Amino acid sequence: MKIDASVFKAYDIRGEYPTQINEEFSYRLGQAFAEMMKREVKKDKIELVVSQDMRLSSPALAEKLKQGMIDQGVNVIDIGLASTPTFYFAVSKYYYDGGIQISASHNPARDNGFKVVRAEAVPVSGETGIMDLRDEVVKKEFSTVEEKGTITAKDGVIDEHVEYALTHLYSEKIKPFKVVIDSANSMGGPMFEKLFAKLPCELIHINANLDGTFPAHEADPLKEENNKQLQDRVIKEKADLGIALDGDGDRLFLIDNEGKIVDPAIVRGILAKVFLAKNSGAKVCYDIRPGKITEDMIREYGGEPIVTRVGHSLIKEKAREVDAVFAGESSGHFFLKLPFGFFEVPMIVTLKILEELSVSGKTFTDYIKPLQKYFHSGELNFEVDDKQVVFDRLKEKYSDNLQYDFDGMSFEFDDFWFNVRPSNTENKVRLNLEAKTEEIMIKKKNEVSLIIK
Repeated sequence: MKIDASVFKAYDIRGEYPTQINEEFSYRLGQAFAEMMKREVKKDKIELVVSQDMRLSSPALAEKLKQGMIDQGVNVIDIGLASTPTFYFAVSKYYYDGGIQISASHNPARDNGFKVVRAEAVPVSGETGIMDLRDEVVKKEFSTVEEKGTITAKDGVIDEHVEYALTHLYSEKIKPFKVVIDSANSMGGPMFEKLFAKLPCELIHINANLDGTFPAHEADPLKEENNKQLQDRVIKEKADLGIALDGDGDRLFLIDNEGKIVDPAIVRGILAKVFLAKNSGAKVCYDIRPGKITEDMIREYGGEPIVTRVGHSLIKEKAREVDAVFAGESSGHFFLKLPFGFFEVPMIVTLKILEELSVSGKTFTDYIKPLQKYFHSGELNFEVDDKQVVFDRLKEKYSDNLQYDFDGMSFEFDDFWFNVRPSNTENKVRLNLEAKTEEIMIKKKNEVSLIIK
């Protein structure tokens, strides 16, 4: 088959099944990753974890991926159906050498893909090996191995993952909240059902059945239309909060008791407060898109804010580099430093939010009200003829207020601040602007938009 190299992205591998990604592709990827690990890991028997989501194409891709790995002489630990955080947990907690999760996350049902990690669930990204895998998959030049590897099924990982998450909680503090969860028929559902079975809360789980056709809506809580069913149900049930999960369970968005989406920057700030309570002076990472309440709260609670590039793998790399205790991305990824790795922890995040609300004695709406200080434009996308010309114009106009020149450009003023980033794959730039008042936000959003156009 001819390989479409465009499926190798900055953070993972993703494409349409079966035109871009199919069984032959999966087999070759298994071979390529096995060979990469053999070069990097100096021991006789390498063990790699494989897991998959509920997409219709995932079982066939998993079989071929595992076959490619064992044909190159490495051993496979098969944990079956699992969320991406459970996959990360398995790789890191049990000290395996790496692994691959088969999932296209929030992409449409026709797509599939692969998330690739080394030991301790360290991502293999566009800058740390994905393009090397691409080259090997395209070349298809693999040595013949005399002794094949083995496949071992490992059951019960999700239960151990839940039990580990619960060690981060003082359970007697949790009030009997009513919580609505929308897992979008995806992999976060089983994980959260097992978690809430251990809590004194009433769980209302909508779109719970695993279904790779996504019958209710796309598994992408970043798109507001996908959260409407959850928001309406929170109001109808008079619930204390709602939780929206994405397709592979590594992102979550929160809904307050009035059915409104809670800004991830506020969630990030609350979590920074929580984790800094026992780690005074620690570093906390967050991506460059505006969300100033996060920085405010990191400083208020004694932490050191560290701005990173956008992208879950890039944030994790930076957080490891600076030894951060916690990190959060505007898209709903929340990461924690653990004794065995640094990766997304949606269950621990949920437990900490429940604990914080329980101790406060406030509704979620009342708790976040003082934190709603700023007004955000949302992410605005512009098609442009020449991205560099746009950045030249912005720099000419706002050069005295340039704050960061990575991941596009970020400018900061006393009463507003913004970031403009280029798309990696399209002739587009993305604007995120925030201000102290709604009037200033609208005025400056229009001003910057005109310069971009």
